[in-house]
Amino acid sequence: MTDVGVKGLIKNLNIWEAIGISVALMAPSMAANINPQGTATTVGRAVPVAFALATIGVLLVAYGFVRLSQNFHHAGSVYGFVGATTGPRSGVVAGWGLIGTYIFYGCVTSMAAGIFGAKFLDEIGLWKNQSPSAGFLVGAIALVLAYFLAIVPARNGTRLLLIVEAITVVLILITAFVVLGKLIGGTAPNGLGVDMSVFSIPSGTGGSTVFLGVVFGFLSFAGFEAAATLGEEARNPRKDIPRAILGTAIFGGVYFVFVTAVEMMGFGTNEAGVKSFIASGSLMGDLGTQYVGSWIGTIITLGAAVSAFGCCLACIVGSSRMLFAMGRDSGNARLASISSKNGVPTMATRMVTGAAAIIIALWAVIGNAKPFDIFVGSGVIGTLILVAVYVFATIGAIKFLFLSGTKRVATWEIIIPIVGLVVLIYTLYRNVIPFPTSGPSRIYPIVSALWLAVGIITVFARPAFTKKLGTRLLADENLSASR
Repeated sequence: MTDVGVKGLIKNLNIWEAIGISVALMAPSMAANINPQGTATTVGRAVPVAFALATIGVLLVAYGFVRLSQNFHHAGSVYGFVGATTGPRSGVVAGWGLIGTYIFYGCVTSMAAGIFGAKFLDEIGLWKNQSPSAGFLVGAIALVLAYFLAIVPARNGTRLLLIVEAITVVLILITAFVVLGKLIGGTAPNGLGVDMSVFSIPSGTGGSTVFLGVVFGFLSFAGFEAAATLGEEARNPRKDIPRAILGTAIFGGVYFVFVTAVEMMGFGTNEAGVKSFIASGSLMGDLGTQYVGSWIGTIITLGAAVSAFGCCLACIVGSSRMLFAMGRDSGNARLASISSKNGVPTMATRMVTGAAAIIIALWAVIGNAKPFDIFVGSGVIGTLILVAVYVFATIGAIKFLFLSGTKRVATWEIIIPIVGLVVLIYTLYRNVIPFPTSGPSRIYPIVSALWLAVGIITVFARPAFTKKLGTRLLADENLSASR
């Protein structure tokens, strides 16, 4: 079913299909329903503030991705970008890191699909009195289906992602406007109204604490750069990929700040409201039930499940392209093989899907974890790795754009990636120092560091391997910078 003789991926994607994978991997519908609770545990009512800060950070990081994708188009995304700008060693580490992020996010999203899917089946009466394993079963089905959709042509897959996510986002926005209308009109439950205190930080909450909540903002944006992995499949990559990346980041910022503000006001900004917010299993689903009717809550729960599934599919597509690119440059014929029927890297897709399945199974059996435990843990691990990868990409952008001896952009623009680098490093610092001393959270930074350490050890322990990758990277026409 594979043909190693196929030299490249099929160039058949337009800008909307590139946007599709970025939006689907960012999964705004799923993120708006479950991620803000993590932020509320640290900043209370100021969830929109944390998401606004995350938006600023993401837009600063997006600058580097946009500029790099204007000059390079490569299936390996940061592996190619960083390798071409700072050297093959850092490129391999960055690529390995992003593969890890996407695999862990595959765990996050398959478990989210399981959680929301099982809840939906319970709400419509198809599966009552569920056992604790219900989320795992639905999540496993989602992971298997995502694999099969990932090995069909990317054109069809990305169209599906965009359609599914667009429908669920529209549904959430309609519900948010209904909630906001009742808050403004004074007809909201429990006498609630518009409360602008959601845009202020509660007294006693320090800046370092706010950045603990910002990590969940980064988690919500994660994947905005995924279009870069389709650089070799886009018809006009040096225009469409940058537009897809920047457009997704801007949309995400406006959407998340607006929706989280409405959610927090809808639950209430007092202590009871914040507690209810944190305890919610589906934020917009619960608000829809409370402000509109139970039917809208059920539909939103289904939408969140579908959104999570779409994100799972995007994770598999993105990580498989990166693994394919690294396999191709290392001379690994199996990883570099492309289906002669569908033109996709089937073996790489199989491996990343299998890795996600193994992580979930081991976590459930050895760690006795529930689906939500894996959702939270994988999300934190993947995000910490991702922020480190963003650091690599931003450094690469600074070196290429401003320190390569060729004037590519206005000199003053160097301020943008430098400020972005500061935000990224501080976010990492605040989420590791002080180091957690109790609970499962102390394991997350260790696992993240170990994943990156594997890549670092590999490039130094196998210099011939790294040299081979570097030679192929420099010879790749997709990494020939535009003039």
